[in-house]
Amino acid sequence: MPHRMPPTVSRREFFAKAGMGMGALMAGGLLAESASGATDPFAVRTPHFPGKAKHVIHLFMNGGPSHVDTFDPKPILDRYAGKPLPYDNPGTERPTGGALPSPFKFRKYGQSGIEVSDLFPHVAECIDDICVVRSMHADVPNHEPSLLLMNCGDGRLIRPSVGSWVTYGLGSMNKNLPAFVSLCPGYPIQESQNWQSGFLPGVYQATYVNTRHQQVEDLIDNIKNNRVARRDQRSQLDLLAALNDQHADQRLGDPQLEQQMQSYELAYRMQIEATDAFDVSREPQHILDMYGEGLQARQMLVARRLVERGVRFVQVWHGDGQPWDHHDDIAVGHARLAQESDQAIGALLTDLKQRGLLDETLILWGGEFGRTPVVELPKEGSNQGKMNGRDHNHHGFSVWMAGGGIQGGQVYGATDEFGFRAAEKPMHVHDLHATMLHCLGFDHEQLTYRYAGRDFRLTDVHGNVVHDLLA
Repeated sequence: MPHRMPPTVSRREFFAKAGMGMGALMAGGLLAESASGATDPFAVRTPHFPGKAKHVIHLFMNGGPSHVDTFDPKPILDRYAGKPLPYDNPGTERPTGGALPSPFKFRKYGQSGIEVSDLFPHVAECIDDICVVRSMHADVPNHEPSLLLMNCGDGRLIRPSVGSWVTYGLGSMNKNLPAFVSLCPGYPIQESQNWQSGFLPGVYQATYVNTRHQQVEDLIDNIKNNRVARRDQRSQLDLLAALNDQHADQRLGDPQLEQQMQSYELAYRMQIEATDAFDVSREPQHILDMYGEGLQARQMLVARRLVERGVRFVQVWHGDGQPWDHHDDIAVGHARLAQESDQAIGALLTDLKQRGLLDETLILWGGEFGRTPVVELPKEGSNQGKMNGRDHNHHGFSVWMAGGGIQGGQVYGATDEFGFRAAEKPMHVHDLHATMLHCLGFDHEQLTYRYAGRDFRLTDVHGNVVHDLLA
């Protein structure tokens, strides 16, 4: 009996159903996907080699914290205060002037003796578990492309985010929670582009949670169904799944339809476990006291609770917009933001370690770039003209990493003596991504996805694993 086409079909569906030719080629691809387990997008998958990290927590200080005020001391700036540097300043986004010494003091911590600013005393107490990278560099001094570069590996084109690549490569350890969660009080600039799945299947995009709210019903829309009992919901979803299966059979496994079906199932399962995972009031009082009070404490504690329950990638943004972007009053602004987050970050590191989770959880702290060691000059529409802030600096800045296969208690690379350029062992964002994937068990050149006739990867055609960072 001849195969009957649906009453109305698209051009794409026609070729998919055409028996030989295009249809046979597509069927072969689907069989290959089925054999690899891709029909369950969240199935646990084995990386290229045993990785030490199973999870990632990315602490994103959006706006660009100043490295010369946090983790990269430059005492020579005091000698040059208000004077031009002995070389031409590298190009930045706005006009800059003479050297601006740090208003904060640095001192050595731990057995490693690494110098940390007095902005972060709690983080500094964990310095022997931390690797400070002082030689990072990016491409441009603008927020939007630098955010996308740090989050997606490309500053201009639509690309999957790091969290999407990680969940695509490893799958999920808990089918009742999203594998990738982005915690942010409000939205950063570029909004959901920072955690997009790009051309990867939509199920790998992050679940966004607005942490301005505290109650789980406000954190996650429609997490509870107050009108339909769970048994009735299950019956409804089973009927919907049967109808969707019939619909999908006529469309040769439409990936968008499959993604939508998976999202319905995940939303149903989340009603039980997400309610628990996001409720920090269930923690004992001594843990709540360790993290402290306020929004940042809640965010860090939720991050630990999610990782503890098997979530692969958790991104924790400091705030709405670009809070660390201090073109004026850097002494006041940086002190306020550090006070908001320092205790909670230190507690997160300590808590993960005492639970045996730090070894399998890769922590990354940093922004999209750093800030200039020289003062930003007044410019209408850019600042308030106080001449006590710093401009964006992509030429050299700091991040730090801990856990998940990283060797703590060390400093990697250096900026020049003033802190403007990455001078010793420069490390690009692509190198950072390659190293993170290595910690998770992936060869960054082999973790690819074919799209539009080309194999794409997070690092594009760049990136080198920095083995000196590894334990």
